[in-house]
Amino acid sequence: MANTSSAKKAVRKIETRTEVNKSRRSRMRTYVRKVEEAIASGKQDDAKNALRVAEPEIQRASARGILHHNTASRKVSRLNKRVKAMSA
Repeated sequence: MANTSSAKKAVRKIETRTEVNKSRRSRMRTYVRKVEEAIASGKQDDAKNALRVAEPEIQRASARGILHHNTASRKVSRLNKRVKAMSA
């Protein structure tokens, strides 16, 4: 348990940041799920549009420290690959 006032404040800040990060992570996952659902349904136009919206969300999560930038790039790359494969 935190003993000093600074440690107590740090605990409060951590709780606040955790809530914000959860929200951002959830938002990103929602957009990724929309792309995956469009891919599963076989609608290429919907998948392209969903990917166009999801990519900035993923990059924003990376910029905010929710994801490592390589992880974000890998996610975008793999989604892009799956969307492109729909046309072939």
